[in-house]
Amino acid sequence: MSYTKTVFLPVDPDTAFLLITEPERLRRWKAVAARVELRVGGGYRWTVTPGHVALGTFVEIEPGKRVIYTWGWEGDTQLPPGASTVTVTLEAVDGGTTVQLIHDGLTAEQEIGHAQGWNHFMARLVLLATTGDAGADDWAAAPDPIDELASAEATLAVVQRILRGLKDSDMGARTPCAGFTVEGLLNHLFGSIASIGSALGVSVPAQPTAPPEVGIADAAQIILEAFRARGLAGSVDMGFAELPATMVANILNVEFLVHAWDFAKATGQELTVSPVLADYVLGLARNTISSQQRGGDFAPETLVDESAASMERLVAFTGREVAGI
Repeated sequence: MSYTKTVFLPVDPDTAFLLITEPERLRRWKAVAARVELRVGGGYRWTVTPGHVALGTFVEIEPGKRVIYTWGWEGDTQLPPGASTVTVTLEAVDGGTTVQLIHDGLTAEQEIGHAQGWNHFMARLVLLATTGDAGADDWAAAPDPIDELASAEATLAVVQRILRGLKDSDMGARTPCAGFTVEGLLNHLFGSIASIGSALGVSVPAQPTAPPEVGIADAAQIILEAFRARGLAGSVDMGFAELPATMVANILNVEFLVHAWDFAKATGQELTVSPVLADYVLGLARNTISSQQRGGDFAPETLVDESAASMERLVAFTGREVAGI
């Protein structure tokens, strides 16, 4: 079976090509995390939605004209990596570019599911090319089923969207995270990601000139890929202590989601978080932040109204003041 979809983008073919191949742009409409080796024989790994990873290899690349790559799902025995092929063809037309996507090598049942997915994401691609913002992806908001790694991928999607909205003029703004400016908190978040990467045996290179979203997203992609390969069993040597792997993943969740709130509050951005995700991360935080850490890494838990939203209860648990929001 084969699925075909054609859309019009009000951009030139070279811009359209970047939208469908560059990690920074893929994260805006198609993927939570993306790794791309854009060469014939090079691989890609896209966390399309939390817990669902597409893998493949580039077969043909003609910048501004066409890209062909194999397609499959990590851990899927029915459609493993390399089992199907996606061909995307770009054609310049009056006012923009037509983008035709053909997905070959699917069973009838797989074609139905992939049609739903491609329709969803191609609509987001059109919205991005037309308005500059495809918006938060509802499909990434609340993983089902959810575990520590799927949740970490969902919280990464949240913080990436806020980081994308940061401006150079925001760097000196104070954040609700005591003692940190926006710039300082970015450095802290990168340091946390890098230290977990080191414990997992991977190097996370700094990108001093990269925009905040790119630097954090690229670093997070590396450690989440390593975590997926490792799994959640056993413990991880963090240098200062051996911690259960689940607790290390919990730390990632709290760092991504709570600091997304910090950045949003510091810069006046609107933060949209699924209550399902916020409740889940609150549970992880309660299993991670001990009373001994209060007064050190975390301030004492603050009070919120009984009617407080899930996200407010999470940040209050980490010691943030949420009154008046």
